[in-house]
Amino acid sequence: MGSVLRDQYPVDPEAVWSPLRLLIKSYERITLHPSDVRYELIEPARISADQVFVLIYGEIIEEMRHNLTPQADRPVPVYPFAYDWRQPLELIEAELATFVDEVIDRTKLLRHYHKAGYGKQEFPAKVNLVAHSMGGLIVAGYVQKCGETKVDKIATIASPFRGSLEAISKVTTGVGALGTSPSSSREREAARVTPALYYLLPSFRGAVTADEGFSDDLFVPESWQPGVIQTLASFIRMYGLESGPSQARAIELLRSMLDAAWKHRSRIERLTLTNSKMWLSIVGLDETTRVAMQIKSDGGKPWFELGNVRNEWKKGIPANDIYTGDNTVPYLGARSNFIPTEEIVCVTPADFGFWEFKDKLLEKGGFHSTLPNMNLVQRLVVSHLKGEIYGDVWGRPAPDLDLAQHPWNPPISGLRAA
Repeated sequence: MGSVLRDQYPVDPEAVWSPLRLLIKSYERITLHPSDVRYELIEPARISADQVFVLIYGEIIEEMRHNLTPQADRPVPVYPFAYDWRQPLELIEAELATFVDEVIDRTKLLRHYHKAGYGKQEFPAKVNLVAHSMGGLIVAGYVQKCGETKVDKIATIASPFRGSLEAISKVTTGVGALGTSPSSSREREAARVTPALYYLLPSFRGAVTADEGFSDDLFVPESWQPGVIQTLASFIRMYGLESGPSQARAIELLRSMLDAAWKHRSRIERLTLTNSKMWLSIVGLDETTRVAMQIKSDGGKPWFELGNVRNEWKKGIPANDIYTGDNTVPYLGARSNFIPTEEIVCVTPADFGFWEFKDKLLEKGGFHSTLPNMNLVQRLVVSHLKGEIYGDVWGRPAPDLDLAQHPWNPPISGLRAA
């Protein structure tokens, strides 16, 4: 939700979504159509991503531009990629692929890159990718589909490769740590017909348990609370173009979104890298986070109990250290099949520098949203892309890494442990 959305249909384009609380949030206009979830419920419209949200991403972009540039007349270009975070991730991946090609072509036009032979055999035309949160899933899907031909290094920050319980909270109640606004029926209804949210459903071990007679598989419609299907049926009755029972069509709509999400998750699970150290995975720990849920019976219908909120990191029971996260993405949700445990780099709120406005940043959006603004995280990303330590950097090994059996081996050579 870190890109501003703007309706391009009016002659004077109008912003219809801005991430800051109390600013523009027109849920009616960003809600997608049940007959075709690529487009808006209220037509005519043409809503597209306008810009990345400067309060979250402005600083890290400027820091990379400055710290990666060897001298003023030889700038290293850093291009922000805004995208429509409502859409199926496959569509966004295709846009990213086109954007990567554009960035490569634009970089070839820089005289110092041309002089250095960028795009020739000795200097292959490649990009580095830096992503936060859901952006990491998009990057993973892009690499899985398109390969590493055009990518040199990748850094992801707090990405839910195996999902987050907050996606369920957003769909069922309209509120979660994924956003900063209070719960509202309008937000809940918009969320239920937003395909991208289903791509964030948790699939890590222990994420979901279910009472006898219920499935713990969130990627099938039968596991979901009736209210979700009822909302979709209501949209279909009011706005749908097809004929037929709205309840059955609502189930099929939900099934189609869940199927697409599961196929994408399965693709990411199959991703393999020629060298896993090309990828720096930064994970946030030591914040109270929703780590599990239970599907209970409510009159014979499924009901979601989302109260399992914990922070057990370093609380005295080593086996429980994994029950933590960054307040939005649990540690197990941030894990992936393609990054070895010994290569993960973790950070905590204690890693904020003395001069950073820690309390103010955390209050504004939580640790998850604050991570790109964290000075340490910015230096870690720059160090990874430069291939050498930049400034004072450190990290922490994964909470379930058995250091006696597998020494910590982060992608940044020489990185010290906190």
